Amino acid sequence: MTTTADLDVVAALVRSAQRGDRMAASDLLDLLTPYIGRLCGPIALQDGPDATQEALIVIFRNLGQLREPGALFGWARVIAVREAVRIARKAARAVPDPLDDVPARDDPQLAADVRDVLERLSPAHRAVLVLRDLEGLDERSVSALLGVPEPTVRTRLFRARRNFRKAWGR
Repeated sequence: MTTTADLDVVAALVRSAQRGDRMAASDLLDLLTPYIGRLCGPIALQDGPDATQEALIVIFRNLGQLREPGALFGWARVIAVREAVRIARKAARAVPDPLDDVPARDDPQLAADVRDVLERLSPAHRAVLVLRDLEGLDERSVSALLGVPEPTVRTRLFRARRNFRKAWGR
C-alpha cells in the first residue's frame, strides 16, 4: 500500500472491522496475511506459519485498540515481530546449531541456502537481520520494534551479519 488512496481504503476497512463488519475483517485478513507471513517466516523459520497465525490472532483481538487506522501496517509489524521472536525462542531450535556445522556451499547434497544459514542464528539475530536488511528499517525503528536500545541493535546486527557471512562463505 503506497498511495494515499490505498491508505484511505485500508483505513476505511479498519474502521469498518472495528465496528464489527465481518466482510471488512475478512478483507483485512486477506491484506495482512502475506505481509505478516513475510515478517514471521525468516524469524521463526519452521514455526513461521504458527507465528503468523499467532500474530494475526493478536492483531484481530486488539484491532479495536488501534486508534489511527492509517498506522495499521506499522502496528501489525510490531506485533508480528514480537510474536515471531516469542515463537522462535519457545521452539527447541532457540539454541542455534554451531556455525561450524554448516555444510559447504558446493556440497551438492547439503547446499547451504539462506534459510539453512538463518536457522543457525539466534532468534534475536534473525530478527534484527530481517528487519534491517530485508525490511529496510533503520536502527531506531528496529530498536523500537524489539524493545532494545539502539547500541544493542547495532551489536546484534554486526554479529548476525558476521555469523551469516561466515556460515555462507564456507
